[in-house]
Amino acid sequence: MFEIIRRDGLARIGRFTTTSGRTMETPALFPVINPKINTVPARELYDKFGFKSLITNSYIIKNTPDLKEKAQELGLHEMLDFPGIIMTDSGTFQSHMYGEVELTNEEIIEFQKSIGTDIGTVLDIFTEPYWTKEQTAKSIEVTLERTQQACDMKGDMMLNGVAQGSIYTDLREDCARRMATMDIDVHPVGGIVPLMEQYRYAELVDVVMSSKKGLNPNRPVHAFGAGHPMVLALLALMGCDFFDSASYAKFARDDRMMFVDGTFRLQDMESLDCNCPACRGHTLEGLRKMEKKAKTKLIAEHNLYQITQELALVRRYIKEGRLWELAEIRCRAHPALLNALRRLKEYQGVMEMYDPISREGAIFYTGPESRNRPVFKRYLDRLGTRYVPPTRKAAVFPDCQGKPYSRPYAEEFDKARRAGYTPIVMAPFGPVPAELDEMYPLAQSLFPEIMDDETETASEGITYQFLQMMGFESVVFGAENIPDDGTEEFDANLLRAKAVSRYQFGIEATEALFRGEVQLVTSRKTGKIRNVISDGEHVLSMRAGDGMYTLKMEGAKRIVEACPAPFMRVQVMDDSVPFVAEGRNAFAQFVTDCDPEIRLMEEVIVVDRNDTPIATGRAFLVPFEIKQMKKGMAVKVRSGSSDE
Repeated sequence: MFEIIRRDGLARIGRFTTTSGRTMETPALFPVINPKINTVPARELYDKFGFKSLITNSYIIKNTPDLKEKAQELGLHEMLDFPGIIMTDSGTFQSHMYGEVELTNEEIIEFQKSIGTDIGTVLDIFTEPYWTKEQTAKSIEVTLERTQQACDMKGDMMLNGVAQGSIYTDLREDCARRMATMDIDVHPVGGIVPLMEQYRYAELVDVVMSSKKGLNPNRPVHAFGAGHPMVLALLALMGCDFFDSASYAKFARDDRMMFVDGTFRLQDMESLDCNCPACRGHTLEGLRKMEKKAKTKLIAEHNLYQITQELALVRRYIKEGRLWELAEIRCRAHPALLNALRRLKEYQGVMEMYDPISREGAIFYTGPESRNRPVFKRYLDRLGTRYVPPTRKAAVFPDCQGKPYSRPYAEEFDKARRAGYTPIVMAPFGPVPAELDEMYPLAQSLFPEIMDDETETASEGITYQFLQMMGFESVVFGAENIPDDGTEEFDANLLRAKAVSRYQFGIEATEALFRGEVQLVTSRKTGKIRNVISDGEHVLSMRAGDGMYTLKMEGAKRIVEACPAPFMRVQVMDDSVPFVAEGRNAFAQFVTDCDPEIRLMEEVIVVDRNDTPIATGRAFLVPFEIKQMKKGMAVKVRSGSSDE
């Protein structure tokens, strides 16, 4: 069972529970244990490093008589002395390394069951990057047949269903979709080791993202064979939950040390600038002179500490909503990783569907690639379809770095509005109308004062396109070109209140929310909008943190009356209605329908089967996930109709 606890877009912190009741938090690494070598004993992995899971090879155990006998007599957990979750591979990777393996899918599934593994693996076909599309397609059919066979045999053992497809994105997505319909428990993305070994990280992005499109979000995704600390942030960003590493031990045997910026040979290093528990107290010269077995163990432990430290950092950045920043920083460690970061732009639309409508922290710009984040696309898309200019003339101002822009430009904006002009700032996000400048992500973003040419050029181009699209009759640049004798009257707060509502809820919903006599309640300290009262009804409250609205029950009723279903709705079954109406959260297993356009953390209206509003809250899952998840919160309810 897999439950999402926290998230940042596709990246997830989850709780995974096996049928035996063992649990672990994701994202997590499965260290690979070679039962013949055992560089770092399994018990040390659990007690010393805190790993709650590992992976070992059932093919090796089965083909080593003494290990086979011991595993079947004692069980895998007792044999390895590991109380956590054990996953076993099937021999597929050995077929990639050494050619065909001499066993059947049925034999290896039965053997994995007999030794008590928690998560077994199908004997899938490893699709090589150099294979033709026809060869790949045929092998996928074999993998799918074997997976269905394993599903019929698995019993209480959980099962890996490996998505294959070489470098062909359409085959990857199709394989994943067909795999998602089967009774499997974990979705590994297979066949990616050669891509990483050859530094083909851009293609790795294609493989993972195309697979993610088809996989069931109710199951954790395992990047099979990926465990180097330099790629963990990128893979987590794309929604991978599990990783595994044999390299921590393989590299150690070759005197190679893993770091977040690469792998370095001991003989080539100039200093041992590492303070992990394994390296602490050692010098580079002392490490080089160490006896081979002890040195291998120490380097393997160092490599494990590098992985655990990076995973801890990934989890922290997910919780803080800043994983994009960490991934961008890590991808600048190598040009091939930078290719991968840039390739993600092609999946900006897919990632936007999962990107939260706002975050608690600010957006930090790390370079031109930051513009590829989904938040940029969403802003420009909504600006183009939901913004209504209050006048037919525009006054364009340069980015002054002060946020929100209405503070440093207070006099200039007033002058523009009195003359009948709509103030617009040409910012790194593109055009920023003054009415939106306090809203996420505009006010909650930090850019360098010395901007790169690429971003400046893009900002100018997008702004000019926007001005043309909006059909402004007149455009001036700078306050000095605005007439001084303007006498137009305006209500800046009302302009802002309506513009934010259109951006957040759409034009039709805003007309319903702002009908009749509108009163704005503002903060005495800051003067910012706090509440919107329409015809005596409290319909909206504006959040100070992100400048966006929370929806009140009266506002929800108006939207339901004005906008046909399923707009902004999450419909729940009858049994759930009384609980949600009392203010309890709505869970995925009780949702019967929802608006397909809902985005993460967006304001939603929970309704019953008669389309009667029973609560308001924020979406914790996106529609595709809501339909698939068997457990977990779908809507974090703020208030129910019984509370009114």
